[in-house]
Amino acid sequence: MSEEVLINITPMECRVALVENGIVQELFVERTAKRGLVSNIYKGKVVRVLPGMQAAFVEIGLSRTAFLHANDIVHLKKELMLEPPPITDLIHEGQMVTVQVIKDMLGSKGARLTTDLSIPSRYLVYMPFGEHIGISQRIESEEERERLKALIRQIRDEHSDSLKGGVIVRTAAEGISEEELRQDMAYLIKLWQHINDKKQKVQNPTLIYEELPLYQRIVRDLVIQNISKIYVDSRENFGKLVDFVKEFVPNAEEKLEHYPGERPLFELYNIEDDLQKALSRKVALKSGGYLIIDQTEAMTTVDVNTGSFVGSRTLEDTVFKTNLEATHAIARQLRLRNLGGIIIIDFIDMQEEEHKSQVLKAFEKMLARDHAKTKITQVSELGLVEMTRKRTRESLEHLLCEVCPTCQGRGSIKTAETVCFEIFREILREARAYDAANGYMVIANQKIIDRLLSEESAAVADLELFIAKPIRFQVESLYTQEQYDIVLL
Repeated sequence: MSEEVLINITPMECRVALVENGIVQELFVERTAKRGLVSNIYKGKVVRVLPGMQAAFVEIGLSRTAFLHANDIVHLKKELMLEPPPITDLIHEGQMVTVQVIKDMLGSKGARLTTDLSIPSRYLVYMPFGEHIGISQRIESEEERERLKALIRQIRDEHSDSLKGGVIVRTAAEGISEEELRQDMAYLIKLWQHINDKKQKVQNPTLIYEELPLYQRIVRDLVIQNISKIYVDSRENFGKLVDFVKEFVPNAEEKLEHYPGERPLFELYNIEDDLQKALSRKVALKSGGYLIIDQTEAMTTVDVNTGSFVGSRTLEDTVFKTNLEATHAIARQLRLRNLGGIIIIDFIDMQEEEHKSQVLKAFEKMLARDHAKTKITQVSELGLVEMTRKRTRESLEHLLCEVCPTCQGRGSIKTAETVCFEIFREILREARAYDAANGYMVIANQKIIDRLLSEESAAVADLELFIAKPIRFQVESLYTQEQYDIVLL
């Protein structure tokens, strides 16, 4: 399988596409103005200690001081105390501390800090002030857990002079080779040495380690041996990426290539079109069938439909072929849209157990390519498949879209007929409450006014007769279909 990474960088944002055999499978977007602070490490200065809150405010060079609670000071975790000692026994005003952001600034609140640093890589998280070796709970095989723990202990012992602290093995490490783990550990050792060197050099509150920008993170986190080329359309950032991989991911250097073409990189691979389609509710299948994908607060639902596909033999055969094709499309859409959490897939009902088994196997095979951890159930009697997919970042829809101001996220609006009847009821209420000497003015959307003057004209005449007042109409082009005002004249 041929995989390519396309990196499109502008001053406003960075976009990355993972392309397999010419088809985009995953999209990543990072806006320059909205880069978070989480995982950034700062050298800070304690400017105020609040004994009553068991907390302190720390200056780290941002617009607002950050918040450090006693429970987030690493010494407490080492001493395993049930009750934390007074904050004044742990830090004092004017003290310089090395801290990491665990929660971004929100509204008027400053960032939340910890002194228990953690530095992530593709497969590992290094905790300089920890002691134990931990394995992700999502790695369920006891044999695999023991293999990883033994490997990490061996590698850590080999680097005992330069690597002291705890290590957590991430879910992505399941099944990877010893060589890949060693490369990851070597990256963390270099990074920790770099952070330590910078910490010693600076004296004032300042940033000493910033989580990598998207285009560097993506090279760090991808399984490089599966990638044939990494194209970057920004010459400046291509140079930065070359320097980065030379030091931290040397086996990726030969795969880097600058794209100087006049035609935009994403347009060349039709990724702009795929990006627009990934925000659509309906996904067409080649056979004529289609998917309907609805993302809600609690879960995501995927409905499979035959559409215009009628097949060539029996209904069962048509349903089976549609479901089989849908497994490929669903697996791709989950990655492309980065849908996480609980996902319910409503396959078309199949009668034959063999067909259900083949559809499930095909789906599992397609999900095996996913970088995020997934878990699926059997096909139920209703044709439903329940699954979970690990959330790695915001979904594409949440990142690029906002709630519709017209429907407030309902996904539908009231019909013109419904709004007209609401207007009639409102005029009746106002007629009972107020004495409008010269009648009423209805201000509404063009479509509503058109209906009031055509299909509902008889009802308007009856209402005028009933309230004994004239009703006039005025179009307001800025109003949505559900907006209207009744003005007393």
